[in-house]
Amino acid sequence: MIDLKQIEEFIIDVPDFPKKGIVFKDITPIFENHVCFVSLVRHFARAIPEDTTKLIGIESRGFLLGAAIAQHLNVGLVLARKPGKLPRQTQSQTYSLEYGEDELQIHTSSIAKNDKVVIIDDILATGGTAQAAESLCLKMGADVLGSYFLMQISALKGKDKLTKPVHSFLQV
Repeated sequence: MIDLKQIEEFIIDVPDFPKKGIVFKDITPIFENHVCFVSLVRHFARAIPEDTTKLIGIESRGFLLGAAIAQHLNVGLVLARKPGKLPRQTQSQTYSLEYGEDELQIHTSSIAKNDKVVIIDDILATGGTAQAAESLCLKMGADVLGSYFLMQISALKGKDKLTKPVHSFLQV
């Protein structure tokens, strides 16, 4: 197993993506390296509360992380997706972006009242998507134990939008 400092070395900064002035944090090299990916998943699995009943993976890298972590924890994975991607009845939550609004949806049957859930995603930036996931889970009756991220871009203050505990392995 490798430590978080070594994992951080796999993240590549891509300037001006998806638009000029943005520095995209590309974590795909972590997924491409077996030892790195397994190590990251183990770091997550060790940090998540034992009484967690389900993970909420935010589209799309949260799906990849969440699926691997769920296997280690023996819990289910609930997908939080963009509109029109889930085939059955959903609950929705809209949220603001710098350039408009977006929405997250979860199947209504995916979360039971009093499920103890943890939200999983790769990066906490402005916090809009994570806030929508947290609000949606609370609206559906879940007990949100916290949100867990590989990385947090502290200057964007996304953590301030969340009401439940926030855990980030890396700060940039």
